[in-house]
Amino acid sequence: MPIAWYFDFVSPFAWLQWQQVRELAGQREVALRPILFGALLKQMNHRGPAEIPRKREFTYRYAQWRARQDGVPMRFPPTHPFNPLPALRLAIAAGVTVDAVGAIFEWIWAHGRAADTAEALEPLAASLGIDDVRVALAAPDVKAALQANFEEAMRQQLFGVPTLAIGDELFWGADAHGFAMDYLADPAQFTRGEMARLGDLPVGLSRV
Repeated sequence: MPIAWYFDFVSPFAWLQWQQVRELAGQREVALRPILFGALLKQMNHRGPAEIPRKREFTYRYAQWRARQDGVPMRFPPTHPFNPLPALRLAIAAGVTVDAVGAIFEWIWAHGRAADTAEALEPLAASLGIDDVRVALAAPDVKAALQANFEEAMRQQLFGVPTLAIGDELFWGADAHGFAMDYLADPAQFTRGEMARLGDLPVGLSRV
């Protein structure tokens, strides 16, 4: 089954899951698909966790706690949420390789550096072999690739990031990584017993 990982650098939970996705990518072919989380929220008419004051505070502290529990370095960037578009485009311009994606994640979440402008990313881009970051981020093919990722996410009915897509099944969030790996080892489990029943569970009440 094809495996794809949808992510946005703005998500601290994408950084947490990246540690496991990078390991998975060393064992299987994983398509790394950066997408703009804000566009996904707009499509669904949802507010993100950072747009709800008390949820924002909880989310940041929980992410920091999770990082400490997992032994993952984490330092939030200077502002959050921030505009992740330059970082997303940089990943595509650099070939969306494991090394490039990892370097961008580390720049933002291990070192707490800004990534919301071409100027902020210039030293990182140079280390990735990109001499003129402004030209690279404005390239039509880079923009088109990012849009194509979003359209594929919409086709798969994505509802959040990070999401690991295994075939047609979506596993949302860093917390679901173990669930995803268990499914990958035994996909038929979704066709048995209570798992099969949950796929067709009737809706008892809907909010208008």
